[in-house]
Amino acid sequence: MLTGPSVHDHADTLAKLLGAITRRGLEVFAQFDHAAAAREVGLELAPEVVVVFGNPRAGTPLMQGDPRVGIELPLRMLVWEADGVTVVGYNDPAELAGSYAVGDQLATLEAMSRLLADLAREATAR
Repeated sequence: MLTGPSVHDHADTLAKLLGAITRRGLEVFAQFDHAAAAREVGLELAPEVVVVFGNPRAGTPLMQGDPRVGIELPLRMLVWEADGVTVVGYNDPAELAGSYAVGDQLATLEAMSRLLADLAREATAR
């Protein structure tokens, strides 16, 4: 997992990430608030949210090449707090080329990698 610390608190980092995603015309499909789920069962967890997002125009050709890659899509980024520091993390989509038959879509995976790196920078920097 690629990770980077944020100069913002958890709520601001998450808001910046969501803004960066929507400004690019991507769809946020879901958010999983792990800390809220923990509280519902009487447990404590520092803030931790998974954001699931993407664009079917980018992901569909990958799945047409190898349907198994669908387990990896849509894209996901995790925003969590550890020891008072907010962190953004994600798995590098370029690494999927080694596990799935998507060789003719390598440029798409590389574009996804650049996108996630850009989103992380936007969410975590001043």
